[in-house]
Amino acid sequence: MTEPTEPMPDNSTPAELVAGLVELLTVTREGDDSFVGQPQPGGVGRVFGGQVIAQALQAAQATAPDGMAAHSLHAYFLRGGEEGVDIDYQTARDFDGRSFANRRVVARQQGRPILNLTASFQQAEEGLSHDDYTMPQVTPPEELTPDTELRRKFVAQLDHVSDLQRALMLRPRPIEMRTSDSLHWMNSEPRAPQAHSWFRTVAQLPALSDDPALHRAVIAYASDYTLLGTAALPHGLSWARGELNGASLDHAIWFHRPARADEWLLYATDSPWSGAGRGFNRGRIFDREGRLVASVAQEGVVRRRHKRTA
Repeated sequence: MTEPTEPMPDNSTPAELVAGLVELLTVTREGDDSFVGQPQPGGVGRVFGGQVIAQALQAAQATAPDGMAAHSLHAYFLRGGEEGVDIDYQTARDFDGRSFANRRVVARQQGRPILNLTASFQQAEEGLSHDDYTMPQVTPPEELTPDTELRRKFVAQLDHVSDLQRALMLRPRPIEMRTSDSLHWMNSEPRAPQAHSWFRTVAQLPALSDDPALHRAVIAYASDYTLLGTAALPHGLSWARGELNGASLDHAIWFHRPARADEWLLYATDSPWSGAGRGFNRGRIFDREGRLVASVAQEGVVRRRHKRTA
């Protein structure tokens, strides 16, 4: 799915934005295996795919056996969700073993399924260990311009921009990003399908919510940022300039080790293939120590938008 389209109050503090994100990702139990996820306040258009993934993961984590943590999830987007409407999550306890467990979640809006997600959980154990990926050498986040400032400059350079488009581009976000390459939506020249972005919540996550399950949910939420845009880089096209149509088709995450979502994480993405109206994208998430925290894969619709002729 596309990036979030919710206009947020301009006077929200970073702490309020993060508190709002925690509340958004906190699903309400309606039964033993049934949950409800609230909509983003003031949201317009389609629901952000990362929100649905994170809420579905939270529903799965709420039914997981004690002592087991999510190590992977696989999700398919079936249809776009509508902002302003609750999302119902029905969880099936497909398997409970001594080492692993499996949960299947169906997200529905007004009775229509919008996402299927399967999550696998594992009891903590020691085992063979290696990291074959080396963290890319990129500019540290402290030396990069926040994406919010780059967005302001980008909007100021647009010849024609609607009030809604301006609000969406400049809205405050609970996730801060700093990109070491040119931003996907600013891309105008074809370049290699690779990108590197630092991300973290704009304020520390509340101490009372300081548990690994919440950090996994926030990382899952943020993992839907920038990923699909990587497939557009070789073509010099941009969603922000109205040159593309796109939507996520599926999303997979493998959680390799615990990490804090309120500390800088590097999201390195690449797109090895696109064709037939689809783009395939991969992501690797590293902590500041260079350890591989999570791996991500996604395929999505990527189509050139043709201007209508009178």
